[in-house]
Amino acid sequence: MSKHEIKVCMGSSCYARGNESNLNILEKLIKEKNLDAQVELYGTNCIANCGKGPNIKVDGVEYNGVDEEKINEILSDLS
Repeated sequence: MSKHEIKVCMGSSCYARGNESNLNILEKLIKEKNLDAQVELYGTNCIANCGKGPNIKVDGVEYNGVDEEKINEILSDLS
């Protein structure tokens, strides 16, 4: 089974809009849901959709306006 890839935009706009916190939330929830073996989590440079941030990509699919509720939805779909 291949791992899911989650890329968290750490460009200045997304970082300021909440991806610093989102990264911490993702790390915590991945451990709590025992998804460590199924998920590769990365910080990445700007993914060029700053106006809709904070942005993350999961398996190549971009999610915009990400918050804790959206993160929970995304991780539920992965498990």
